[in-house]
Amino acid sequence: MSEKQKNLIVRTITGVLFVAALVTCFLKPIAMVFLFALITGLTIWEFTGLVNQQEEVKTNRFICTAAGVYFFLAVAGFCTGFTPALSFTPAVLFVPYLITIIYLMVSELFLMEKNPVHDWAYTMLSQMYIALPFSTINVLAFQNTPNGAVYNYLLPLSVFIFLWVNDTGAYCTGSLFGRHKLFPRVSPGKSWEGSIGGAVFVIIAAIVIGSLSSDSNSPVSIGVWIGLGLVVVVFGTLGDLVESLFKRTLGVKDSGNILPGHGGMLDRFDSSLMAIPASVVYFYTLSIM
Repeated sequence: MSEKQKNLIVRTITGVLFVAALVTCFLKPIAMVFLFALITGLTIWEFTGLVNQQEEVKTNRFICTAAGVYFFLAVAGFCTGFTPALSFTPAVLFVPYLITIIYLMVSELFLMEKNPVHDWAYTMLSQMYIALPFSTINVLAFQNTPNGAVYNYLLPLSVFIFLWVNDTGAYCTGSLFGRHKLFPRVSPGKSWEGSIGGAVFVIIAAIVIGSLSSDSNSPVSIGVWIGLGLVVVVFGTLGDLVESLFKRTLGVKDSGNILPGHGGMLDRFDSSLMAIPASVVYFYTLSIM
C-alpha cells in the first residue's frame, strides 16, 4: 500500500469519526455544550502555541485558554437561563471573565516582555477570533420562550451540514471546472467555479432540510433555510481564507496535527468561526431569534 493510500485511509477514518462526534453531540444540549467548550479550549491552546513561536510574542497559553472556555460556558449559561436558578443577575456570570481580561492586560506591566503590544494583540485575538465566535453557537441552539429556554439542535447542526456540503461541492466542482482563481494570493486552490458549485449543492441541501423540517408554526421557512445556506457559504469561505492568511503570515502549512490527515483544530473549524456568528446575525436581522 502506497503512502498516499495510507494517508487517504487515515484521513477518511478521522473524517468519519469527526462528523459522527459532531452530529451525535447535537442530540443532547449538555453534550453540545461540553464538546464545544472542549473544542474552544483546544483551538485557543493551538492558536496561542502557534503565535508564541513568533519572535517577540509571548501569550499566557493557560490563562487565555481557560478564559476562552469560561466565556463559552458563561454564554451557554446565559442562553439556557441557568442564572435565574442561582438567584443572581445574568451579567454576573461574565464578571470573572472581565477580571481575567483585565489581568492579562495589566500583567504586561510586570512581565518585562520585549513587545507587550504584540502580546496584548494576540491575547485579545484568541478571544475575539475563537472564543467569541464559538460561544455564539449557544445563541443558535437555545431560544428563549415564555416557558424558558428551548433547545433546537437543527439550527447549529445545519450550519455544519452546509459547511460540509459546501466543501464537498466546491471541491468536486472546482476539480472538474475550476478555471478562475477566487483568491490566489491567499488560497490558490480555490476557484470561482468551485465556490458557485458549492453554493448550488448547499441550496439543494437547504431545500431538503427545509422540506423535512417544515412546520406551519415554524418561522424558519424553506426560503429562510436557503438564505441561511448562502450566508454559510459566503462567510464559511471567508473564514477559510482568513485562516489561510493567518497560516501564511506565520509561515506554517497546518495549524496542528491533532486530527490525523486533517491538520489542527483551526484547520477544521476555520469556516465555522465566521459562519456561526454570521448565522446569528442573519436570524436576528430576520427577527426570528
